[in-house]
Amino acid sequence: MIRLLSLLCLALTLGLGIVAPVIVTPGAQAQQSMDGPDYEAWEAFTTRVEGALESGEVSTPILEDLRRQLVEWRQQFIDAQGTNSATIRTVRDQLQALGPPPEDGSEPSEIAAQREELNRRLARLEAPVRTAEVAQRRADGLIAAIDEEIRARQTAEFLRLGPAPVNPQSWPRAVSALYSLFDSIRAEAVQSWKSPVGHQVLIDNLPGVIGLLLPGLLLLTRGRIWTVRLMRRLRKEEPSAGRWITSFLISLGEWVLPFLGLAAIVQAARISGLSGSTGELVLTNLLPAAFIFFLTRWLGQRLFPRDERRAPIFNLDEQCCYSGRLYSASLGLVVAGLHLVRSVSEGARWGEPSTNVVLFPLIVLSGLLLWRLSSLLKQHSRAHEDDPETDSKVSDRVAGMLSRLLVVLAVLGPILAGIGYMNAATAIMLPAALSIILLAAIMIVQRFLSELYVLLTGNRANAEESLVPVFASFFLGVLSLPAFALIWGARPAQLRQVWTGIIEGVTIGGTTISPMIFLTLAVVFALGLLITRLVQGTLRTTILPKTKLDTGGRNAIVSGVGYVGILLAVLISITSAGIDLSSLAIVAGALSVGIGFGLQNIVSNFVAGIILLIERPISEGDWIEVGGQHGYVKAISVRSTRIETFDRTDVIVPNADFVSGTVTNFTRGNTVGRVIVPVGVAYGSDARKVEAILREIAEDHPLVLMNPPPTILFRGFGDSTFNFEIRAILRDVNWIMDVHSEMNFNIARRFAEEGIEIPFPQQELWIRKEAAPTGQMADRSKASVQGARNQMPAQKTEADFDVDADADGGGDGGGR
Repeated sequence: MIRLLSLLCLALTLGLGIVAPVIVTPGAQAQQSMDGPDYEAWEAFTTRVEGALESGEVSTPILEDLRRQLVEWRQQFIDAQGTNSATIRTVRDQLQALGPPPEDGSEPSEIAAQREELNRRLARLEAPVRTAEVAQRRADGLIAAIDEEIRARQTAEFLRLGPAPVNPQSWPRAVSALYSLFDSIRAEAVQSWKSPVGHQVLIDNLPGVIGLLLPGLLLLTRGRIWTVRLMRRLRKEEPSAGRWITSFLISLGEWVLPFLGLAAIVQAARISGLSGSTGELVLTNLLPAAFIFFLTRWLGQRLFPRDERRAPIFNLDEQCCYSGRLYSASLGLVVAGLHLVRSVSEGARWGEPSTNVVLFPLIVLSGLLLWRLSSLLKQHSRAHEDDPETDSKVSDRVAGMLSRLLVVLAVLGPILAGIGYMNAATAIMLPAALSIILLAAIMIVQRFLSELYVLLTGNRANAEESLVPVFASFFLGVLSLPAFALIWGARPAQLRQVWTGIIEGVTIGGTTISPMIFLTLAVVFALGLLITRLVQGTLRTTILPKTKLDTGGRNAIVSGVGYVGILLAVLISITSAGIDLSSLAIVAGALSVGIGFGLQNIVSNFVAGIILLIERPISEGDWIEVGGQHGYVKAISVRSTRIETFDRTDVIVPNADFVSGTVTNFTRGNTVGRVIVPVGVAYGSDARKVEAILREIAEDHPLVLMNPPPTILFRGFGDSTFNFEIRAILRDVNWIMDVHSEMNFNIARRFAEEGIEIPFPQQELWIRKEAAPTGQMADRSKASVQGARNQMPAQKTEADFDVDADADGGGDGGGR
């Protein structure tokens, strides 16, 4: 499993980020005869499978092979269920055309005979289909039984208590096993050197050995250094997206070149003829282990860079980044050691006590490294919490949860291994470490895709908010799910079964739902939407401008075509995907009542929107007043209408308010409208002269129409003024406020030139005194007058002088 995962990690880093295991249906299926599957062979095979399951002594690899054959048989039965499908459909249509038989049995003999013949023919045609369905159900049951048996064995192996590695009695045997391994490698090399045949093989292959060994040593020791130097030459203060991608691709040499060097050295050792069976065992497992180490070290260099000019993936300081690089390389070394020890111990047959003793230090080291990495993740997640100016992202919260999970695994794994549950500890620690490696690869590829998007679009500012990188990251995560499942113990056969189930789909209520159906639905709907948008664009820019329709009518036609096109696209896409709408009729009928009550406002607004588009009492660009809001209609949608007020604010008005309420449309049909300018002049002014001046001002304005001519009205006598009004028809009522303001300016100027006064409100206070007060009453009267004087304003008016005169006794007590 480790070798498979290492190859997956290689494919991930080379550019796809993650390559899920290729899950295909078995290609080598049993040969199907012309009459269908061989049911006699099937019966014999099922008997053998049932016997293997009942005995419980068959090994797991044999069970996996039996399961594979069962899957092949099941595929034959699925294919056989389509036998005579066209003929069966024809016979059923014929029976449906005959209709149901009469309940009273009074059917004509000819029709009854025809019905009986069709039923017999249908039974013969459906017999192979029913047999295949029964066989498929049996195959499904046997596959499920094998899966259950394998899961039970895996669970028992996981929970099995083995020799404790902390037991000192097992240590000598572990040391002896390690010594025997190295001594066997040395003895095989010496024996091959002393052997004439082996010596001659080395002499013959010496040029090839040297030709592989020297470049291998050079790549192994200097390849990474060359890569780092080349990357530093490309780095600047703010590298562009293209330069960053180039630097990223060059950085692959940090692990590719050393791995190629080690592969050359291994090949040189093999062709030298000095390695025996034990040496070949070590060399075979050395390359996957080295690949894991070099890959993990490179991932650590990218996750915790030395001098990242742009925002790094983790928000850590330089010291923490250095620790991250060290921990990542160490974790890769430990995982490589776990793989190498487990593979070599199985091939060399060390025994479980020796294997547990050798694996235990690696388990402890992996737990310690996971603990340290969790502390870095925790520090990264808390960086945004400590900075109030930055918002916490979902990735930061995920990093915090992952750090806590790693702490639990780092403690649990060594404890289980120390007790003796080495299988459980290995099944926890190794997948946890591989999952960290895979997550790191996914994050790095996500960063690469983001930079690639910036390179293609040139829009770095909106790269994080754009949907393209987000969807790319989402699909990358979905594709990684099979790899994570394999890491944590899922069997390839199970993944193949899941993939087959996804492809075939799930049948719900007679309707099959599968990815192909969703793909067909999406493609057909996208094509329908594209055609609708093309038709709308053609109408808007080519056809409708050549007609006599106004702007509102054009917008209504374009919107109506859009709604009809979308509705047709939905119906055609559903039909093309094979979804039977009749099966949804019952559900739709049951929900219609609830929808009618719960969404009655939305439905009423929708119907009102259709009415607005058809009747067009308002159109886009009209100046209207509704609910006390003045503004221009900017957009009419199905549910609501958007109005832009004169304050440049948008008001969203439900369409039902336009249909059921009162709406004032100032520009319906045309832009002609009336302006009313009230004017007041002082009493004593020449009314005819004022009329002439106002008429001249109105007629001189360029927006005022002369047919009908402006009207000057003498509206009446106010408290202080003669009230006049200018009433004029404007050619564009949208400028009514400007016209009103300009006329007021002209009126003020002309009245000043002609000496016509525009009065302001005036009030006079009259106090009537019946008789002069005497004695105490006079004193009280003076006090009252003095109090009134104190409450009046500082400036004196005509009323002030009257009060003073009366108080001094000089007045006559009357009014003017």
